[in-house]
This record gives sequence, C-alpha cells and structure tokens, in this order.
Amino acid sequence: MINSINKYAWISLTAARSNLAYLAEVASRGIFLFVILYIFLQLWRVTYAETNAEQLGGLTLSQMLWYLGITESIVLSSPQVAAEVDEDVRTGALAVQLIRPVSYPLYRLWSSLGERTVRFALNIAITVGLALLFVGPIPLSLGGILLFVLALPLAFVLDFLTTFLVGLGAFWLENTSGIMLIYSRITMILGGMLIPLELLPESWQPLLKALPFASILYGPARLFVRPDLAFAGELLLRQGVAIGVLSLLVALVYRTAVKRIHAHGG
Repeated sequence: MINSINKYAWISLTAARSNLAYLAEVASRGIFLFVILYIFLQLWRVTYAETNAEQLGGLTLSQMLWYLGITESIVLSSPQVAAEVDEDVRTGALAVQLIRPVSYPLYRLWSSLGERTVRFALNIAITVGLALLFVGPIPLSLGGILLFVLALPLAFVLDFLTTFLVGLGAFWLENTSGIMLIYSRITMILGGMLIPLELLPESWQPLLKALPFASILYGPARLFVRPDLAFAGELLLRQGVAIGVLSLLVALVYRTAVKRIHAHGG
C-alpha cells in the first residue's frame, strides 16, 4: 500500500518538475491573465457604475475581480488530459501502458494533479499580483483559505474525471477534440467562470449549482472571496457525490474499453 502511494506520488512530483521547465508558457499565461483581468475590470466597473450598486451577486467590485481571477486560474491550469488519452488510444500507446505495474487511470490522475498544481500556483501568483495592482486586497480569513484549499483539489479531481472520460471516447470515436471543446465551453458558461451564478435567473440557480461544472469553478472561487461554512459543507458534499458517480462511470467505461483492446489483440 505504502509502495503504491509512493509510486504515484513520484509520478505526480515528476510531472510537476517537468512543467516547471516551460518558463515561456508561464510568461505567456501571465500576459493572457493580465489582458483578461484588465478587460473584465473595465466591464464590471461600467456595470457597477450603471447599476449604481455596491454589490452584484453579493460581491463588491474588488471581490468580483478576485473571483474572476480564481476561476481563470483554475481554467488555465487544466492539463490536456483528454487529448493525451485520445492520442494514447489512437497511437496504440495505451496497450504499452497496460503492461506497466501502474493503473493507467491513476497514472493519468496523479500526473495531472502534479502538473496542475504547478500551473495553478503560478496562475494564482500572477492573479494575486494583478488583483492587488488593480483593486487592492479583499477581506480574507485563515478559515476561509483552509476551506478553499480543501475544496480546490476535489475540483481538480472532478475536472480530471470528466476530461478523462471524454478522452476514453476515442475508443469509439475518431477524434474527441469536438466533445472536449463542447465540455470546456459548457464548463465556462454553466460553471460560473464569467459571472457568478447568483447573477443568473433564480429559477436556474439550484440546478446549475447541483451540476458538477459549478463545483469545479464557481464553488471554490465563491468560497475564496466569501467564505461560508454552510456553503463549504454543501460544496464538499456535491463534489464528493459527483466524484463518486464519475469514478464509477470512468471505471465502467475504462473496463469496457480495455476489453476492446484485448478483443482486437492489441
């Protein structure tokens, strides 16, 4: 058991170290974040001014920019899991992975977490610097930060399971990039990346908050800017249920997919 944990931890650490080598990508990500946050700041400044409101969706202008910075950091930290699984399936590399003494889904999970941890840390560092420059600090508490740190890895796992499931679609489809594009756009819109879910019609909010997309973006970001113990409990419960359901679905699809490899002698 301990050896297995050490093995996957080493895979995660190796992925994290590899990602640190691409400094040019870090620089480009910083420029992109700067442009995006600056545009959002101007748009929301006008919105707050036109509505003559100090808060929208329960957030001040400063909190809104921090919220957007968190959601952007989460989105931009996402590894290309579906594309990598797609390539492994199409090129036959997955058959080689199956003979190694590691579980392929767990290998992909820990590799993704290692890579994403580095990406998110760099993104959040840039976001904090830009947010402080544009609107200054917002009230934070140690308890709120701890709740955020607890919910964030679950959001990463939830996002991985969904994208891994999309990648497994390569067993039946020629290319899964179209499905991944749809998933990413749905996550951005229904997950609350551009605007908090409180600003959408009230009749939609219960359904949108129950969907896994909100548990990936909206939930952690909202918890960071406005920590609330009751909200955190609901978020963690939704994340846990979604991870459980998706894990079972991934296991079922993966088992079926592996049988196809053996059936074709690959």
